[in-house]
Amino acid sequence: MKILKIYKETISDGPGWRYSIYVAGCLHACRGCHNIRSWSFNYGREFDEAYEAEILNDLKNNRILTGVTFSGGDPMFSAEEVLALIFKIKAETGLNIWVYTGFTIDELIDQRNDGEQEAARFEMLKHIDILVDGRWVRELYDPSLQYRGSSNQRLIDTKKWLQKLNLL
Repeated sequence: MKILKIYKETISDGPGWRYSIYVAGCLHACRGCHNIRSWSFNYGREFDEAYEAEILNDLKNNRILTGVTFSGGDPMFSAEEVLALIFKIKAETGLNIWVYTGFTIDELIDQRNDGEQEAARFEMLKHIDILVDGRWVRELYDPSLQYRGSSNQRLIDTKKWLQKLNLL
């Protein structure tokens, strides 16, 4: 997995002060995407143990932060690596986690038994707080929406959603 960029303090990727991690790679190819370079899985800095330690150190030593956001690219295409990092962030900081993805939550649930990557995507839903789901659709672009770019995208409390379906 490669990390495109990290914003160590931002207020635009969720509520409060957040630490945003942009994961490289996306296969959705949304027409009109504002960051086509993020589609490449080879762009950015390699995520290794040193980088992980740096991220965890940043998070533990910044008292202003209220959460962590994963975006990209699409972090669901690196689900196994992102899930492992989420486990560590939750254990060491307790910060809430938001994930932006082009998949819908329904797709993630329906595909959960299709392979290891799909199982990791589903598992991620159990350990994050909010999923911002759905591909960006140029025709549905609405700059007045909070934390979303197009009106088809939803902010989903994943635990409530999974409980409602008896999947938690």
